[in-house]
Amino acid sequence: MKNTADLRQDFLRNVQLRHLRCLVAVAQERHLARAAERLSLSQPAVSKTLAELEAIIGARLVERSKSGRRGVQGLAPAGEQLLAHALRVLEALDASAQAVAPAAGGRIERLRIGALPSVAPALLPQPLARFRERWPAVQMVVKSAANPVLLDELRAGELDLVVGRMSDPRLMGGLSFELLYTEPLVFAVRAGHPLALGAARAVSVQAVLGYPLVVYGEGTVPRHHTESFLQARGLALPADALQTLDVAVARGLLAVSDAVWITPLGAARGELAERRLVRLRIETAGTDEPVGLLLRSDAEPSPPRAAMAALLREAAKRQGAPLSQPRKKTAA
Repeated sequence: MKNTADLRQDFLRNVQLRHLRCLVAVAQERHLARAAERLSLSQPAVSKTLAELEAIIGARLVERSKSGRRGVQGLAPAGEQLLAHALRVLEALDASAQAVAPAAGGRIERLRIGALPSVAPALLPQPLARFRERWPAVQMVVKSAANPVLLDELRAGELDLVVGRMSDPRLMGGLSFELLYTEPLVFAVRAGHPLALGAARAVSVQAVLGYPLVVYGEGTVPRHHTESFLQARGLALPADALQTLDVAVARGLLAVSDAVWITPLGAARGELAERRLVRLRIETAGTDEPVGLLLRSDAEPSPPRAAMAALLREAAKRQGAPLSQPRKKTAA
C-alpha cells in the first residue's frame, strides 16, 4: 500500500462517488454481475471501476472467488477499511439529499432490520407495531436469516441493525453488541403428544430420540448447542433429523405429527404460552445463548434506528423472563 501522504493526495484527487458506490455494491452483492445489474452497468465496467480504485489505493480491495470469475469471496483487509468510510460518505450524502428535498417529493426513509429466525417471531411484532405508530412515514424492511448472513449484511451497510448473536472476532469487526437477554434450548411437542401426556414427569433424552426430530441447520448456534447437549450424554443427533431455519415449517410439522422440535425458547414462546405446544421436562442448563442488538460502530446517527433500538430493549425485558417448566402436581 502507498504511504499515507501519497495515498491521501491520490484519494482526494482521483476517487469519485462512482468508485465508492461500486465498492459498496460489490461488498453487498458479493458478485460482480449482480453488482453491475444493481448499478445499471456492464460487468466489465464494474471490474474496470474496481481496478481503478485499487490502483488509487495501491492495494487489493476484493478477494475474487475461486469458483468463478464473477464471484466475490469477500473484501480484502484494505477493502474492509475503505468500505466503512465509503458507507459513511454515501449515507451523509443521502441524508443531505433528504434534508434539502421538498417534503412532498423527498425520498422515503427506510429502516432495515435483520433478525434470527428463532428470535423474530416473539421479539419483533410489538416493537414493529409501536414503531409504526410513532414513525408512520418510515418504510420498514425485515430480513430473517442465519447469523453470519445478517452480520455480513450489517457490516456491508445493507442492514441498519440486527437482533442476533455474538460471532467469532473476524465477523464482529466494526460491529457493537449489546446484550438483550439469554435463552436456553427447549424440547417442544404438540399438545397431546405421547411424551407430553405426563407433562408433570421428567422425560429422558433417550426417549426423545425415539421420535422424529426437528433441528436447526448446520453452522448455527442452536444446532451447535443441540449436538453438544447430546454428546455430553453419550448420544448423537440422528442422521434423519429434519433441518430447517423456518420456524413456521417447524411449527406446522409439530401440529400434524409426533416430531420433537429442539429450539431456542423464543421461537416457541408464543405457542407454549397459548398451550398449542408443550415444553418437555428436560433440563437444558448450559445451553443458554446471548441474544443482542448489533449495530455498525461507525454508522451515522439515525433517529429511527435509535427509536427501534429502544423499543427492542423494552420488549427484550419481557422476552427474557423465562416460561416455567411444567410443575409436578400435588395430591389433593
